Amino acid sequence: MSAAENNKWTKLENRGITAAKGFQASGIQGGIKKGKKDLAVIYSETEAAAAGVFTLNLVQAAPVQLCKAHLENPVRALVVNSGNANACTGEQGMRDTQEMAGQTAAALNIAAGQVMVSSTGVIGVPMPMAKVITGIGKAVDSLGKGPEPDIASAEAIMTTDTVIKQAAYRCSLPEGEIHLAGIAKGSGMICPNMATMLAFLVTDAKIERPLLQELFAEAADKSFNSITVDGDTSTNDTALILANGAAGGSEITKGSAGLPLFKELLFEVCRELALKIVEDGEGLTKVITLNIKNAADEAGARIMARSVLNSPLVKTAFYGEDANWGRILAALGYAGVDFNPTLVDIYIGPYQVAAGGGSVPFSETDMKKVLQKRAVSVLIDLKIGSAEVTAWGTDMSHEYISINSDYRS
Repeated sequence: MSAAENNKWTKLENRGITAAKGFQASGIQGGIKKGKKDLAVIYSETEAAAAGVFTLNLVQAAPVQLCKAHLENPVRALVVNSGNANACTGEQGMRDTQEMAGQTAAALNIAAGQVMVSSTGVIGVPMPMAKVITGIGKAVDSLGKGPEPDIASAEAIMTTDTVIKQAAYRCSLPEGEIHLAGIAKGSGMICPNMATMLAFLVTDAKIERPLLQELFAEAADKSFNSITVDGDTSTNDTALILANGAAGGSEITKGSAGLPLFKELLFEVCRELALKIVEDGEGLTKVITLNIKNAADEAGARIMARSVLNSPLVKTAFYGEDANWGRILAALGYAGVDFNPTLVDIYIGPYQVAAGGGSVPFSETDMKKVLQKRAVSVLIDLKIGSAEVTAWGTDMSHEYISINSDYRS
C-alpha cells in the first residue's frame, strides 16, 4: 500500500526535517563550494535515540568512524558538509571531524559526544577547517523550523544532485500522533551496501535505540540497499535516524499495537528517499524497476538483482532502447547464485521476451514504445522458490561519463 493510499498517515507536501516536533535545521553557504549551500545542522531540542547504517567499503571516511563511535550516545545534533568528503585524509581527517563535532557542541551548549558528523564530496582533500568552523557558527545561528529551513538543509547536503530530496509524514498510532521526516542526497557513486549517498531521518516518536536500529536496518536493506546507479559503493555512505520522543505519546516497543504501522511508514519514507536518489541518477534517461520472483531466497535474489542492474551491457542496452534480454540472463549467470537458466522467464514492461531461458517472439515496434519511456519495469521469474525482491536502477548514458570525467573541476 502506498503512502497516498494509506488513510492512517498523511504526506506533508513540501516539508522535510523540521516537520517532526522538537527538531530545528539550517543550511548555509560556508565557502566549501563556490556559490552554493554546503553546510547543514540538524538539532534536536531534547536527547534523541540514534540508529544508523553505513558503507561496507573498507575505506571509510573519518565522519563514518565518528558516527559509529557516537551511535549509542543520546544524540542532540548532526552537522553535515558537502564539497569535501574528508575521506583518505589520515589522522588529520579524524582530528578535523572531531573538531567539527566539538565546534557544533560548543555552539549549542551540548556535549561533543552528542554530535554526529557527516561529509560528502571530493575524496583525499584536507578539510578547509577555517571555513567549516565559521560556517558551523553561522548554521547554528540560522537554526529554525518550517519549509525554508527544511529546504535549506536539503540543499546544503547536495553534490551533483539536481533536485532536493525530502519527505515528511504525520501518522496516527495507538501510542499517539507522530511525525517521520527525512532528507537525502545522492546522484552518482550509488550502489547497494549503502548506496555517494547520505540520508538523515528524524521522528518525534519515542522508541529505544535497539529496536530503532533493528527497524532501520531492515528498512534500509529494502530501500537504500536496493538501489544502484553506477555500481560504486562510497567511502562516506551514511543513513541515520534520530528519535526524540517530542510527540509526547507512549513509547513504541516490540509489543506495541502501533509498531507494525510505524515499521511500514519507516520503510515508506526510506523507499521514497531511495527512489528520489535513483530518479536523480547522473545522466540517466531510464529508471528501471526490477522485480525478481520465485527465487530460492531473498539474499540470493538481491545479489542477482544487483548483478543485472550494475551490468554495463544491460545499462547501455536500456539507454539504446534495445530489448537485449540475453544480457539480462548473462548477468544473472555470473552473479554467483545457483539457479536453473532453463527455467527463467523474462518480461520487459508487459511483454514476455524470454521463456525457459530461450527467446520468444515479440514485437520490436511495441517493445520500442515501452523502452522509450523514462520508467521501465523488468520482471524475472526464476521458478525455483517463493522469495521475491524489488530493486531499482538506471541506464548509463554519455552524460554520465561527462559528469564524472571532470568531477573535481
